[in-house]
Amino acid sequence: MAQGTPDTSHVWLVMLKAMRALTRYAAAGIECTRLGDSDFRVLEVLLHKGPLPVNTIGPIVDLTPGSISVAVDRLVAKVLVSRVESAEDRRVRIVALTPRGKDLIVPAFRKHAGQMKKVLSELTRRSFVLSKWPEESRQAR
Repeated sequence: MAQGTPDTSHVWLVMLKAMRALTRYAAAGIECTRLGDSDFRVLEVLLHKGPLPVNTIGPIVDLTPGSISVAVDRLVAKVLVSRVESAEDRRVRIVALTPRGKDLIVPAFRKHAGQMKKVLSELTRRSFVLSKWPEESRQAR
C-alpha cells in the first residue's frame, strides 16, 4: 500500500465507529419522546411524506412487514397515528398522523434535526473529500 493511502479496512472501521457514536447520540435525543427508534422513524416518515400505506412505510424505515405492523399497532394504541382502509383497495391500510402524533413529532423532530446538524457541522467539506477513496482525495488537494 502506498504511503498516505488509507487502508480501506481501517477507513471502514473508523466509519463504523463514527456511525455507532452518532446513533447513540441520536438515540439519547429521541429518548425524551418516550418512543423507541422504530416508532420515531415511522412518525418522522409520516410527518414528511403524509399518510402512507403500511406496506410502503416498512421499507422506508427499514422494518420487515411483521415489524411495521407491530409498530403501527403500538402507535395506534398510543393514539399517535390512525389506520384506515384505503378507499381504492380494501386490502390496503393507510396510516396517518393524528393531531396528538403531530404534536409529539414536530418538536421532537425539530430538536433531533438540530442536534444532528450541530454534530455534522463539525465536519468540513474537506473532511468528506479526504475520507473518500485515495484518487478522489488527491484530486481535491
